[in-house]
Parts: sequence; C-alpha cells; structure tokens
Amino acid sequence: MRPEEKPLPEFKQLEHCLKAEGTPFKTSSHQIIQNSDGRDEPYTFVLQAGVMAIHRQPDELLLGIARAPFILGLTAGMMGSQQTYTMIAHTDCSGFYLPAATTRNLIHQHELWREAFCWLSWINGIMEKRDKELVGNNSYNQIRALLIDMANWDETLREKIGVMNHIQRSTRISRSVIAEILAALRQGNYIQMSRGKLIRINRLPADY
Repeated sequence: MRPEEKPLPEFKQLEHCLKAEGTPFKTSSHQIIQNSDGRDEPYTFVLQAGVMAIHRQPDELLLGIARAPFILGLTAGMMGSQQTYTMIAHTDCSGFYLPAATTRNLIHQHELWREAFCWLSWINGIMEKRDKELVGNNSYNQIRALLIDMANWDETLREKIGVMNHIQRSTRISRSVIAEILAALRQGNYIQMSRGKLIRINRLPADY
C-alpha cells in the first residue's frame, strides 16, 4: 500500500469531516488498535500516523500492511453481515475512531459520497491486486509477489517484519515450503536477507 498512490485530497476531506466526532487513540508498537468504549458495534478507524497490519477475523489471515494516512471501516455496518478485522500496530500509531453509523451520517450531511467512493475505489484496487497475486497461484508465485511487495517498503519497515512470518501469515503456505524457496533464492543470489529480514531483491526468476 503505497502512500503516493492514495487519493490524498479525498482523504483529507473525509478526515476533516469525521474527526470532530472521533475519539483519539494512541497505540504502541505490537499492540492491538481497538476502540476503548467497549461497545460491540461497527466502527470506522482513521489512521493518521504509523503503520499497522490488518488481519481478517476469525482466521487471522494477514490482508496487508497499511501506512498512514488510512481509513478502515468506511462502509462498516452497511450490510447485515459485517466482516471484522484485527489491527496490530507495527510502529507507534495514532488516529481516531467513531461509530460507523456516525460516519455514514456525517458523509451524508457533508455530501462527501464522491470522496468516500474515491477512497473505496482505491481500497478495491488494492484488494484486486492482492487477489491477482495470491489467489489461485502456486506457492512460488505467491512468495515472489510478496517479496516484490516487501522490497518496495522503506528500510525501516523491512527491518521490523520477518520475511518468513509475513509470507506465512499472508498465504498459509507451510513454513517448510517457504523456507525451502527462500533458501534456494538466497543460494542463487536472487535475494539478500539478514536475520530473517529482506535486504534487497537482485532479480527474481519468473518460475521456480
């Protein structure tokens, strides 16, 4: 998820609209980001600073790494069944949250449906890319796609996230298969790693 690709003007308008009704949060690295009022209802979370991992409940599949600025749950609660997520901070994170019903009312009141649509279209593009790379592909192609994605992260983020854990949580490929492929790629000098973290990609073969 690259910040330069985001619809930032639309994000700013949504952020400005929603923050007056939001409850601020600050979460330390490795902690779960969640609402603190204890109510069991859909929420919208606006990440203003930091990096977080988004896991799908209940299987805890890692859907992706999100960098601020980011909005999760813009459409939460609009359907009868609601997908829920676990958000885990990879760095110190801050932002605010508000009930999804309040989000909908504010968007309607301020006529920000176009801005909401732009943001959701960007999210949809991210998920389409993820599906294209991971769904229905063999283990090597999935690992290759995730390595390329990790290579585009900044160095600070790569130093925080182990390659093995990231791939396994994103794909459910067995750790033995991941280890075998990573070892072969390192032996062939296709990738460089240190202490389980990705340093760089030199060149990745199309097939394994």
